Amino acid sequence: MRRTVGLTLLGCLLCLGCNGATSKDVEDLKKGQQDILGKLATLEQKVAQARPSPAAAPAMPDPNKVYNIPIANSPVRGPQNAKVTIVEFSDFQCPFCAQAKPLVDEVLKKYPNDVNFVYKQFPLTTIHPFALGASKAALAAGRQGKFWEMYDALFANNRELGQDKLKEYAKQIGLDVERWEKDMNSPEIQKEIDQDTRAAAAAEVRGTPTFFIGGKRVMNRSIDGMSQMIEEQLKASS
Repeated sequence: MRRTVGLTLLGCLLCLGCNGATSKDVEDLKKGQQDILGKLATLEQKVAQARPSPAAAPAMPDPNKVYNIPIANSPVRGPQNAKVTIVEFSDFQCPFCAQAKPLVDEVLKKYPNDVNFVYKQFPLTTIHPFALGASKAALAAGRQGKFWEMYDALFANNRELGQDKLKEYAKQIGLDVERWEKDMNSPEIQKEIDQDTRAAAAAEVRGTPTFFIGGKRVMNRSIDGMSQMIEEQLKASS
């Protein structure tokens, strides 16, 4: 813009020269040009200052930070007295959580005596409309000792988690469906989910799935990455 104004005023100077303008006319025009350019520079500076700064990228989590994640009443798979505990914050409707399930199964198979697995509810209700219902369904199944059977059914069918489907899965795994429905809608089940959500916030969980081993966030979500963390924990506890 400043360059365009400068060229326009330069054209005016040339026209004045061609039409026999006096030197005073030329000097007045030059002064006017300088005043305009000065005002433009000030205006550009104000615009630049008013322009919002780009948002800072969120800080990367510290892989060495140890979080104290309460187990509370969360379901546990594996030996209760295991030396190493894996905690997962998860969402039954999350496709990445479904993809991570075989990894968990493989790790538990590799360490049958030394590792257990705790599942924490973290339904992302803003993007997964059926996640909360699925969490309630699993916890209600747990009241009849069949959390893990429902867990398997939900992840095997995580694209079909409407209420009718949940009831179908409850029948398939042999639940007392009437009791299950009552438990599913109880305030106690919602309270358990709320507790897990608060635990997720305290552990700085931003998405699913998020894993912790020995309280440390898993950065390398693979069999090798998790095995390395488990071996370090076993070595430290020996």
